[in-house]
Amino acid sequence: MTKIAVVQTTTGIDTETNAADLVRAIEEAATAGAAMVFTPEMSGLLDRDRTRAAAAIVREGEDRVLVAVREAAARTATWVHLGSLALRRPDGRLANRSFVIDAIGNIRARYDKMHLFDVDLPSGESWRESASYAAGDRPAVVGTPLGAMGLSICYDMRFPDLYRAMTNAGAQILSVPASFTRPTGQAHWHVLLRARAIEAGVHLVAAAQTGVHADGRATYGHSLVVGPWGEVLLDMGEAPGIGYAEIDPEQVRAVRARVPAIQHRRVVAAPIVIA
Repeated sequence: MTKIAVVQTTTGIDTETNAADLVRAIEEAATAGAAMVFTPEMSGLLDRDRTRAAAAIVREGEDRVLVAVREAAARTATWVHLGSLALRRPDGRLANRSFVIDAIGNIRARYDKMHLFDVDLPSGESWRESASYAAGDRPAVVGTPLGAMGLSICYDMRFPDLYRAMTNAGAQILSVPASFTRPTGQAHWHVLLRARAIEAGVHLVAAAQTGVHADGRATYGHSLVVGPWGEVLLDMGEAPGIGYAEIDPEQVRAVRARVPAIQHRRVVAAPIVIA
């Protein structure tokens, strides 16, 4: 069994404050014995005012939040999945990028969000992620103390082919950091994440943003850890803070022996359409 920590935050528009909050959470989790810490999507900055946010979004090598988290990981000898940061690419577009950082502060993996959230909600909210962000072009699976972990971000959870590709490549745990809106969270958050875990018999960790943010948005919270049988091992509700769970790789082997669906996957051809 390996202890993990899940950080649920109400990230704001001040990157220095956000960095300090993440460092404190990593230090607290390490003191509590967590081998790996998971943070939400957009852990460094959450600001829908694009003009204001533009001044704070820099290239990866210049990002102070990433530097602070890497230093904290090394200082505490703790692995960190930094759910994502908004970063500027060399071509001027933005990336929504996850990082897996090891216990000496090295970046072991990067993943740019592949599926971008463009939608008009009945509540009147409108989101156009693709107006600023460029989509990633390939999945990532990385070795961690918990086993091989597949990386994804938020809206990706609605596309099971992504998770099929990662579990076909050996992923035994999936990470889905998120900043989910409240209406969609109430309707879909639990059922989608449990389905992704059940489909391949894997653990799933979803660190989430929560509450009302400085930019006025409201996020759903309910950071989850789901077991390979689909059982909810941790649900953090709506309050910010740190939650803990135990991950047992042996459970993955046991569930896959019980329901070996991953072994029964087939390449599916385009269907015959009969009018």
